[in-house]
Formats: sequence, C-alpha cells, structure tokens
Amino acid sequence: MIANREEEELFISKNGTDIAKVTLLPQTDVSKRIGIAKEKLILPENFDKVFDILDAEITELFENGGEL
Repeated sequence: MIANREEEELFISKNGTDIAKVTLLPQTDVSKRIGIAKEKLILPENFDKVFDILDAEITELFENGGEL
C-alpha cells in the first residue's frame, strides 16, 4: 500500500493500459519549518473581521442573483 510507504509507485490502468502513475513525495523534516516566520508576520487583532465582511458580500451575491 502506497499510503504507508510499502510501495513506491501505484499505476492506475484502464482496459489494461496504464493511464496514471501515483508516486510518493519526498518526506520533509517539518521540525525546521515550525516557527520560521515567528515575529515576522504581524496580524492586527481584528484580521478575522475581513472574513465576516466577505461572507456577507458573498451571501448577498447569491441571494440577489449575482448583483450587489
């Protein structure tokens, strides 16, 4: 099974012809990525309020047939 790395490749066939090949991505050491942007990215306290506004606009678009 490819999910637990017992196999390196998985071929998907249709009528005896291979149509796709699924391979594993190389494993990366995620411990080096944790905290890489610490103190470099500063978000305002209310950054999530933007999503509330967008949600309202999207809802309005659907309810009014695409017209604001």
